[in-house]
Amino acid sequence: MMQETAGRVSESSSDKANQQVQAEIMENIGRYKGASEAVLRKRIQQLDKEWDLERSLEVNASTLALSGVLLSVFVDRRWLILPGVVTRFLLQHGLQGWCPPLPLLNKLGFRSRREIDEEKFALKLLRGDFQGTSESSDPAAVLKAFRKR
Repeated sequence: MMQETAGRVSESSSDKANQQVQAEIMENIGRYKGASEAVLRKRIQQLDKEWDLERSLEVNASTLALSGVLLSVFVDRRWLILPGVVTRFLLQHGLQGWCPPLPLLNKLGFRSRREIDEEKFALKLLRGDFQGTSESSDPAAVLKAFRKR
């Protein structure tokens, strides 16, 4: 059975990168604890629009591959090496959940869809969208409640 993509990304990322993302999620949940419904709604909308790591990788790879093809047609055929390298990275990412650009994208602040959704649904828990939690719950309890669902 194929692993979930978001799980493969975190498993293939360094412990330090995963810890930083988790710390950011906890910090954000703590920041919005006790916030009004309107503030929480706005943050949840921002999270819905946030580009995840997969999307940014796909767009960047497509841009580089297309650029390489165009440069090979109009400048020099040797530019075909660029789409070759980029598609190899995409294949590696698709099969293993990791590729060389991944650490750079992590450092630039891109997160997996699972990581974005963890924050989003934890904020929904704080907002009271789900029973069994309240805004008085600490961030770790909110995230734990989300992960149980």
